[in-house]
Amino acid sequence: MSITRPLRPPDHHYFLFGPRGTGKSTWLRETYPHALWIDLLAPEVTRTLLARPERLRELVSGSPEKTVVVLDEVQKAPILLDVVHDLIERNAVGPRFVLTGSSARKLKRAGVDLLAGRALVRRMHPFLAAELGDRFDLESALNRGTIPLVWSSPDPRGALAAYVGLYLREEVQLEGLVRQVGAFSRFLESVSFSHGAVLNLSEVARDCQVNRKTVEGHLEVLLDLLLAFVVPVFTRRAKRRLTSHPKFYWFDAGVFRATRLAGPLDRPEEIAGAALEGLVAQHLRAFIDYSDLDLALSFWRTSSGNEVDFVLYGSAGFWAFEVTHAATVRPADLRGLRAFAEDYPEAQLRLLYRGSDALQIGPVRCLPVEGFLRGLRPGAPLP
Repeated sequence: MSITRPLRPPDHHYFLFGPRGTGKSTWLRETYPHALWIDLLAPEVTRTLLARPERLRELVSGSPEKTVVVLDEVQKAPILLDVVHDLIERNAVGPRFVLTGSSARKLKRAGVDLLAGRALVRRMHPFLAAELGDRFDLESALNRGTIPLVWSSPDPRGALAAYVGLYLREEVQLEGLVRQVGAFSRFLESVSFSHGAVLNLSEVARDCQVNRKTVEGHLEVLLDLLLAFVVPVFTRRAKRRLTSHPKFYWFDAGVFRATRLAGPLDRPEEIAGAALEGLVAQHLRAFIDYSDLDLALSFWRTSSGNEVDFVLYGSAGFWAFEVTHAATVRPADLRGLRAFAEDYPEAQLRLLYRGSDALQIGPVRCLPVEGFLRGLRPGAPLP
């Protein structure tokens, strides 16, 4: 059964970024069934166009009836951006170009800025709970994530393991993104302990027994492959001393569970709590992108330890969120939100928890996290 994605196609040239398996190609084929499709994951297509980039111009000219041209996984042949740029400049009424990518690394080197002002940027994310509807299961999402490729697999656990291995093999090894794949694998295991936490690269470097510069490079690889993201500190009108480090998240809760080692010394509730916070983070990111809202996602943490997991701030509103895996609301769960409210009384305060009742405790609205995720619909008001 097909799932309708909330992404709205612009009436303009645009890049569509997203990790592998998030459904970019599927959505584009459904949206533009008659497009001129250039699949750069096909080795023979990539070899031909790398040898003669001008062949792209010939392909476009040879299909004048095509109003949309899709270049799938354009990072495989970034030199084609020059040809696309030229075609856009020369043909004001020419076809619309849609360029997909699952890695920003080569595109940054090639200079995506060539198309600045001429191509918008859109992003594809894992499934939202609202997209899945009655098929959404919170426990499944926390353990296996919501990447379409994994979600639709008859063996989600095996698909997750293969998914992580795919990136290590194809993107890292074959393209030479790091010098030592073994050291990078250790980094993946170590940084998984920072999921949902303030990222201290010096500590990760010590754990991996490499220097900080190496770890910075490995983190850049993860971010460029769109496998992870960092959330900065909210510093607007700061009245207290704040931490300077960002928080780290894998882009999907399932990827976090696949990379996070767990043993007898690990408390299951700690891992489950980090997975829940990450699931909320990926939903908030997708909600902002799909709604095309003027909102920035950040977090707030003072040097004394008061923390709010997420802050959404912009012309569309001002919210502060705390996420807890507990089934009941405890006074300690409200401490960070109350401290935040002292400095920012304008903010709407939300506590998301594993209980079943909506509560109002002072200025804090406490909501069942599953209901919140199901109600988070792009284009609709924030629950």
